[in-house]
Amino acid sequence: MRNRHYQGPASDHFDGNRFFVPGHPMPNTLRGLLRWQFGGDKRARWPLQVPSPFEDRPPPRSDELRVALIGHASFLVQVAGLNILIDPVFSERVSPFSRIGPKRVNAPGIRFEALPPIDFVLVSHAHYDHLDSVSLARLEAAFHPRFVCPLGNDGIIAKATRAPSRIVARDWGEEVDAGQGVGIHLRPSYHWSARGLHDRRMQLWCAFVLTTPQGTLYHIADTGYGDGGFFRQVKAEFGTLRLAHIPIGAYEPRWFMSTMHVNPEESVRILADCGARQAIGHHWGTFQLTNEAHGQPEQDLAAARAAQGLSPDRFVAFRPGQVWSG
Repeated sequence: MRNRHYQGPASDHFDGNRFFVPGHPMPNTLRGLLRWQFGGDKRARWPLQVPSPFEDRPPPRSDELRVALIGHASFLVQVAGLNILIDPVFSERVSPFSRIGPKRVNAPGIRFEALPPIDFVLVSHAHYDHLDSVSLARLEAAFHPRFVCPLGNDGIIAKATRAPSRIVARDWGEEVDAGQGVGIHLRPSYHWSARGLHDRRMQLWCAFVLTTPQGTLYHIADTGYGDGGFFRQVKAEFGTLRLAHIPIGAYEPRWFMSTMHVNPEESVRILADCGARQAIGHHWGTFQLTNEAHGQPEQDLAAARAAQGLSPDRFVAFRPGQVWSG
């Protein structure tokens, strides 16, 4: 099928029609998805509600680096007077449908009405738990921000926001100057993308590195571990990172998820690879996407930290509304 999302020259991660990770296995096929959904793998039952004890009321602006988890992989980053949202999802479900699909079990850690003026919205890839069209449309109507995304996602965002002139799509290795001394760098991750059954890997995916006057932040949205090279490359390129957002959830069963989602043991390896001084664990506890129990990622992270002799405050499993400031 011809790629309707992106047309461009072939590269070391684009074959002229689909994107790929060089040397990394392709994600599981539809047959594998059906085996997972209808096979014998046991799916834990989550509670209907798991309220977070935190709720953030962010200031209008911050010169210092201030980071709040909204929920799942959605963050508000405040630094150098800029307000930056990453993968914002305020909807009740992450699904192409409004009444079926994974439903949130806790409210956003920042209410939409409590958001400060938003300058930039970063979207890492096209999966519904990261690119929520309804939330993007609300943000456009309220704030008219600039949107930054990997190649091929701009058309989806433009359809949602009707603001094509404020959308910037970039390739791995490229960057956007946000002003105020802040740079937004797109870097690879071991993942994939799709919005439906017929557009697999037709939009690029990425991690973001934010270089700021207050230090460097590494946001890894979704990723497998691969050979760890991407994480070590970030350390080599950017030096000591002040903070890393590392996913810790949506990893069972491993036979299906290992190429696209890390487990907490691998998350701790990523921290060692990228060399961040501090890590926030995200991508858990809000939407049930996979088989593990609600609290299992937090428990498994604690065990993985202990096995490597890391202190609990070096790598924390964040809950919605929890804030890091350094």
